[in-house]
Amino acid sequence: MATEVLVPTLGESITEATVGEWLKQPGDKVAADEPIASLETDKVSVEVPSPVAGVMGEHAVKVGDTVEVGALLATVDAGGSAPAQSSAPQPAATQSPANSPSPSPSQDDAAPVAGGYGNHGAAPVAGDGPAALSPSVRRAVLEHGVDPSTIKGTGKDGRITKEDVATAASSKPAASAAPAPAAVAPAAASGRKEERVKMTRLRQTIAKRLKEAQNTAAMLTTFNDVDMTAVIEARAKYKDLFEKKHGVRLGFMGFFVKAATMALKDIPSVNASIEGDEIVYRDYADISVAVSSPGGLVVPVIRDAQDLSVAGIEKTIGDFGRRAKDGTLKMDEMRGGTFTISNGGVFGSLMSTPIINPPQSAVLGLHRIEDRPVVVNGQVVVRPMMYLALSYDHRLIDGREAVTFLVALKNAIEDPTRILIDL
Repeated sequence: MATEVLVPTLGESITEATVGEWLKQPGDKVAADEPIASLETDKVSVEVPSPVAGVMGEHAVKVGDTVEVGALLATVDAGGSAPAQSSAPQPAATQSPANSPSPSPSQDDAAPVAGGYGNHGAAPVAGDGPAALSPSVRRAVLEHGVDPSTIKGTGKDGRITKEDVATAASSKPAASAAPAPAAVAPAAASGRKEERVKMTRLRQTIAKRLKEAQNTAAMLTTFNDVDMTAVIEARAKYKDLFEKKHGVRLGFMGFFVKAATMALKDIPSVNASIEGDEIVYRDYADISVAVSSPGGLVVPVIRDAQDLSVAGIEKTIGDFGRRAKDGTLKMDEMRGGTFTISNGGVFGSLMSTPIINPPQSAVLGLHRIEDRPVVVNGQVVVRPMMYLALSYDHRLIDGREAVTFLVALKNAIEDPTRILIDL
């Protein structure tokens, strides 16, 4: 008996999604609650589980199709079984024609992920076990010329990621790497190449919202710098004890988030927003923190960050980072922030002018730490310095308030005791 699999409810105000990847192909065995497809929404990817155990039936839609909540995705034959002799050769038969017309491998700007996205309709190449390869991983396999059956996946449910492919390629003996040039030979023979990949729904939404912010807000960025000596010394002194007690590494974000909540309390307009002709002030700080995910940067929210300790903040950020890589962040966890902190320094950024995320009115950009000469007590000394950038909506936040916020943040970081005694 065939059971229909429908597009689930995706969250408040979200009515449609894009089919990012089929995790199960027709004829594959499926366990109850096992993910069979990945849907991409404006904010995050959502895996659709099978309601019953059985055999995967026909797909009702293709990768890249837009589907509405409640629409038919596929069917699952409950209690059915796939004949081992007849179903096993099927992927191999479809693999070659599906891959042969694909564009020549090129650099894929999607991050390593078990569930990569693309508009490729080709059937996934079989890997080690029942898990299928995502389009981005499949391209990486072809580009590096490695055998996916020899790769142990580190992604969710043992799926292979692009990092796994790259690691396997780098560990291959020189002799086994000989076939690789053959894969890129067509590119050299035909000259320059282009590949058109449909923008993911997440990337389209990011583009729309950031442009909306530029068109709506009167954005201005104010800079300051901060001496990181005290925080670096505190981290070096206590990081081992901290990790032993709290089970999480002590980073710099815990200090900055806590210092930001204190500065937001002193300068409430930075934590406010404009709604129509009203200004909404808040006595709480829900801090959005940008973390890397397979589809790009996502911004989960630390709720009531003002009530958390540095340890609590670090635990929350660590959990967000792990689940962002696994693609298991929930949409509710990325909704409703009041202020954003983006740390471009982890990628080597020296300075930037971040764009605010509406309806928020401000975003703090952190940058890399580098030794620079500064004057302290009349002497030129070398100190580890970081540039801070606060972009804000000038309709709501005056320059004086922006500068005061940055100075309060700078004082707390340069003297972490202030964080302890709430100064």
